[in-house]
Amino acid sequence: MAKIEAKILVVDDDIDVLNTARMYLKQQFTLVQIENNPELIPLHFERESFDVVLLDMNFKKGENDGSDGLRWLNKILDLDPNAIVILVTAYGEFDLAVKAIKAGGTDFITKPWKNEKLYATITSALQLRHSKLEVDRLKNTTKSIAHDVDQKYANFLGNSAPMQRVFSLIEKVGPTDANVLILGENGTGKELAARALHKKSDRSDQVFIKVDLGSISETLFESELFGHVKGAFTDAKEDKPGRFELAQGGTLFLDEIGNLSLPLQAKLLSVLQQRKVSRVGSGKEIPVDIRLVCATNMPLYEMVEKGEFRQDLLYRINTVELKMPPLAERPDDIDLLVEHFLNVFGKKYKKANMRIDAGTMNKLKKHHWPGNIRELEHAVERAIILADGNKLGPNDFMLGNSKATQKSHEEENLNLTENEKRLILKALDKHNGNVTRAAKELGLDRLALYRRMQKYGL
Repeated sequence: MAKIEAKILVVDDDIDVLNTARMYLKQQFTLVQIENNPELIPLHFERESFDVVLLDMNFKKGENDGSDGLRWLNKILDLDPNAIVILVTAYGEFDLAVKAIKAGGTDFITKPWKNEKLYATITSALQLRHSKLEVDRLKNTTKSIAHDVDQKYANFLGNSAPMQRVFSLIEKVGPTDANVLILGENGTGKELAARALHKKSDRSDQVFIKVDLGSISETLFESELFGHVKGAFTDAKEDKPGRFELAQGGTLFLDEIGNLSLPLQAKLLSVLQQRKVSRVGSGKEIPVDIRLVCATNMPLYEMVEKGEFRQDLLYRINTVELKMPPLAERPDDIDLLVEHFLNVFGKKYKKANMRIDAGTMNKLKKHHWPGNIRELEHAVERAIILADGNKLGPNDFMLGNSKATQKSHEEENLNLTENEKRLILKALDKHNGNVTRAAKELGLDRLALYRRMQKYGL
């Protein structure tokens, strides 16, 4: 029988016990070390990372209060917080074993032990060890991902008066748990604002979960947001928590909330009122503690008047309302944004010290920017990719300052990708960011348009 991959350390002052343990355990596990002097435990941990430690409770002759064992248990847990320690006690010292478990021990076994019992205790402890390490790995991975995301969204820039008003409101509202509704055109930085609110809140060390409601089909809405249990529907092969549960203790950001149909609005409202979710296929209610931030580019108040959006849901999600200004209303920020994008994409494409001349900057400031900051970002990125040197001029940016120039450019440019992107922007601009109406105009369904918007970063 193949040995189990595991490193075991046995610490006991009785040499006979140590030798007996080693003779048996080395037949079962890949590495077994023994030690009769507990003072050398730190030295062993410097050399190896042990999966399981068997630790005697008493090391001084005539003493059986277990104080030595408890002291060394604490030391081991200091050396490795994920350590799995099985306490070895004399028969009848049950109270002492319980005390040790409360102090952080994993399990206990009494002397003299039976080999089958020892083996079962160690293999069970190994499973716990592997679970602890996996949880630790997932926590570190989550922290790393969160750090990377925070770095990506760290540059929430703007010196203009409209942006200063945004920053001021975030400073006031961020530390509260108030529901916030962020309004603004596509590409104005609504997600940046949502993340800034999260970072200013008391929940900043918890998760930030984003849900793009416009890209979730009606049939999957409940499963995605509220979760499901195994067997709830054909493809439900295991229990799955929804986004509300995943956001527990943190911030839930519902983007494109204006695209929800009335039946889905009713389901969302019910959860927000009760602060409880029930997974699809289960009647059990699960309390949720989240800070809610929503965003949309659609005119919700007009939609309420037309019966397209529930007024009670609107009241529920907009305790505080934050409006992101379009780039056309903050031209003074274009210099700052361009410099930022020059730095970012200069590093990305290994083109150091990228700069732009004054005439070109004025040209960028006069452009309408229907796609807002996102359009400016892509314009700078494209210019850097195609530029021959490290200085960008007017010819590096394919922008029209008039409808005539734009029309001429449209007639000359036969690039399919460029024209598809332009038509999408034109349709969105025509319908004030309403994805459903823009999709209809373009002869697409809503999800197909979303896929293209994601493709072009719109």
